[in-house]
Amino acid sequence: MKAPIIEIFSSFQGEGPYIGQRQIFVRFAGCNLDCSYCDTNKSKSEKSGKSMTVEEVVDEINRLKTPDCKVVSFTGGEPSLYPDFISEVSERIDLKTLLETNGTLPDNINRIKNLNIVSLDIKLPEHFDNDYDKTIFDNEIKSLHLLMAKSILVYCKIVTLPTTKTNTIKEVIEKLSESTINNELQIDIQPSSPLSDWKGNTWKLFKFSEIAGEYFEVSTIPQIHPILNIE
Repeated sequence: MKAPIIEIFSSFQGEGPYIGQRQIFVRFAGCNLDCSYCDTNKSKSEKSGKSMTVEEVVDEINRLKTPDCKVVSFTGGEPSLYPDFISEVSERIDLKTLLETNGTLPDNINRIKNLNIVSLDIKLPEHFDNDYDKTIFDNEIKSLHLLMAKSILVYCKIVTLPTTKTNTIKEVIEKLSESTINNELQIDIQPSSPLSDWKGNTWKLFKFSEIAGEYFEVSTIPQIHPILNIE
């Protein structure tokens, strides 16, 4: 079994509640979406990756292991395009697994074995240059439901832009709350990079937090990779 891999590297987790923790990242090539703010454009096409076997990926993970590293993060692109490959790798390593996903492929996500943590992006209409397909949100909800049914730790990340409207966040949060999702769900508001673009608009981040906080636990966490100038 093979999959297209952009890179495998060790670094600090730069997003979400595990920010600052040392992890090994396996970045897959290929994505089913085309978000305008994507910071890994090179990973959108499957052709940009190197075809690697499960054994090769496992060997590289083991080579990169350090005492402070407890988690392997499968990222992309969209890693859930390769559910069987991820399952095979997960079965052969002794580290916890984290899936960074857009959540739009619930059937694929349901096939992945040995998942411990899932970071699920909630996409906003403004994330796309073309018309927003509402099935994106519907599938994200399906993914959340199936992950929670399996008692997998899942949190939602919402990337916000300086142009994001408070009404947009309110609508998304209310829809999440109206679903059958447990209200203990963690919501992470992630302001887009560079942070200098937020000059004059940082007040919005406080408002976004207030809106989400009416229903869920919420944190506002920027990416640290640009700040530390690391991958």
